[in-house]
Amino acid sequence: MSALLSMAAFALASSISPGPVNVVALSAGAQHGFAASLRHVSGATVGFTLLLLLIGLGLHELLVHFPNLINVVKWAGVAFLLYMACKLALDDGHLGADKLSRGPSFAYGAALQWLNPKAWLASLAGMGAYAAEGDGALVWQFTAIYFVICYVSIASWAFAGTFLRKYLQAPKRVRLFNRVLAALLAASALYLLAT
Repeated sequence: MSALLSMAAFALASSISPGPVNVVALSAGAQHGFAASLRHVSGATVGFTLLLLLIGLGLHELLVHFPNLINVVKWAGVAFLLYMACKLALDDGHLGADKLSRGPSFAYGAALQWLNPKAWLASLAGMGAYAAEGDGALVWQFTAIYFVICYVSIASWAFAGTFLRKYLQAPKRVRLFNRVLAALLAASALYLLAT
């Protein structure tokens, strides 16, 4: 049982901590409401756990043979983070029912995880720590635990955004909120460039 708790603790620590996926979930909750933000939450969770599973089933071997793939992911991730930061910074700041359909999509959440170097590092570190021997049962078990914890963690950020929604009724406040989140995403991109 202690191995399961250790897996769960690792999953929680890496899923709940601030990062680009959680910043987008917070923004989606604030701008589009909790229900609309669940598309992003679901996509990000499925995207991450698919990456985790594939790393556990041998994708890491591809990275050993082609180490430049990590740089491709890094640069694509930086470009995507800067794109999202620009979208947030330029948002008009209006909340409302007309924006519900424009919340981040399932595919957007999944793509964000595959372009997120933090997700790659968490997958490599997690599988290295808990399923390094290639035990298929452990790979699936860790993936299942991670799925639940990742979903709840990202959904918590979306819920926090939904809670903030009542304080962001004025477009001026929403624009300020969006620009702060855009700055956080841009800072994440700059951090990736520095590492």
